[in-house]
Order: sequence, then structure tokens, then C-alpha cells
Amino acid sequence: MTQKDITFVADFLTEHFNEAPELYNRKGKYFNVERVGQYLKDEDDDLVSPPNTEGNQWFNFLKDSTHLKESPLLFPYYPKKSLHFVKRQMEGVIDQCLQKPADVIGKSVHQAACLSLYKISQSEDSTPQLFKLPFLWNDKTSNLHYVLFTMLENSISKIHILRRHTDTSRSVSNGILAVEFGNFLNSSINESTDSRCYSCLDAHFYDDETVTVVLKESVQQEGKERVLAQLPLS
Repeated sequence: MTQKDITFVADFLTEHFNEAPELYNRKGKYFNVERVGQYLKDEDDDLVSPPNTEGNQWFNFLKDSTHLKESPLLFPYYPKKSLHFVKRQMEGVIDQCLQKPADVIGKSVHQAACLSLYKISQSEDSTPQLFKLPFLWNDKTSNLHYVLFTMLENSISKIHILRRHTDTSRSVSNGILAVEFGNFLNSSINESTDSRCYSCLDAHFYDDETVTVVLKESVQQEGKERVLAQLPLS
């Protein structure tokens, strides 16, 4: 440490932790609140040692600006309050800003359709995860919503495509369909006639007309083949 550092620490201790015998019989603290710690107290009381903002460029800029001085876009400054107080004030403002959109959006959302994908026994304690890989795509050209997903259990070789019109009052043909991969890749991967089944590891829309899928060979053996396939939506 340099002599300047030592002097700084000594001055700090002298200023904030000097003894005050006349205060020993009084409840409370016998020394000044440290100037950094006062900002971190979770209290609404005013700071013991408020900061000196004289000469601060930002405050001077706001004071001299006719448009910004009263702007509702700027969060108000509380020079005599702790950071906890300011945090609570800001959280209150943010909650207020988000409440109206939440109410409006919540009231505008309604169920457009209900499709039964599978049924499970009511006696089961825990519901098995049968729904996997939901991926959403919006075709803005045709005003269509798509959802890609797979069903586990008996349908691991299938990928399901759900299609809905963005206008809920309109319907589209083939609202939901399944594509089964099975062994249709045999001729391109291996010329043998062995029966091979592929399951879908992942699926995303590549563009409005193409779906990209990652397939895995389902047989239990080493060196399972992985296939990246581009499937035309048509």
C-alpha cells in the first residue's frame, strides 16, 4: 500500500468510528453510518449522509433541458433514499406498466379448438410424458400456424403436424396429420432389404415449404445411423 492509501484509511476511521463517550448511555450507534452501507439498508428512512450532487453532469443536463426535466420517461431520482427504496419504487412502476397489457391480452385469448391427442388411465398416479418436441411456425404468406410434435409410446416413428388458420373462424384441410418414416430410407442408405425403422430425434421448419428432421435408427445395435432429412411440406 502507498502512504496515500494508508492516510485515506486512517482518515476514514477517524471520521466514521471516533469514540463518543457522551453517547455511551444512549441507545443506538456510537458512530456515523458508513456511506456505502447506508445505500444497502432495506429501509424507507432518509440516508444519514446523502450524496453531494453538485457539479454532476447528468443532473445539470436534466436541469437545463426543458423537454427532459418533466419527461415521464425518466425514472425520478431520490437523492435521500437507499437503493432498496428505489428498487421497490421501480418494481411498482414496472408492475403497473405490465398490468394493463396483461389484462388486455388475457381477455383476448380464447380457445379456438380442442383436439384429443391421447387418453390415459385415470388410475395412474403420475401422467407419463407422451407429448414431445413441440415446435411452432407461422407462415405469414398463407396466414397459417403450424405445430410440429411427436408422440411417444406407440408412435415414435411418426411426426405429427398440426395446422390452423390465423383467423380462428376459418378452417383448413388436413388440420392435423401424421407422417410415418418407417423404412422408406432403405434405398438411399443401404441397398439391402432389411427392415429398418426410424424415430424422430428433432424436427423444425426450415422454411414455409420444408421441414427438417433428425432421424435415428431404432434397432438396438452399435453404430445406429443418424439421418438429416429435408421433407417438403406438400
